[in-house]
Amino acid sequence: MAVDLTPRLATGRTLIESYGKGGFRIAGQRYENSVLVLPTEVHAWPVAAIADITAQSLAPLLGQGGGRAPVEILLLGCGARFAMIPAALRAELRAMGLRCDAMDTGAACRTYNVLLAEDRRVAAALIAID
Repeated sequence: MAVDLTPRLATGRTLIESYGKGGFRIAGQRYENSVLVLPTEVHAWPVAAIADITAQSLAPLLGQGGGRAPVEILLLGCGARFAMIPAALRAELRAMGLRCDAMDTGAACRTYNVLLAEDRRVAAALIAID
């Protein structure tokens, strides 16, 4: 008997299917370089390292409602290895209503898919890896 491990998602959800070779395959489409992934959309993200991240670079995660984020959890894929988020950036994100969890990009992709399947308000900021 075969067991289907594919999460059941509502139509239009942005499941991360693969990562590596400098990009991602998300909801059937290939994206080169780093990306911001929300439950229903993907944005190019001009970041190649933790040092490049600013609150402004994460602006697509912010909703129209007074600068508060439409997501509750931001998963930060730091690249091939975990890296610490600078304290000042973490405080800025917290002020915008984002709880940020940093991990390597592979772990961030897997965690995003699990939380998306649980219908959580999650986003992922993913630094591409080769």
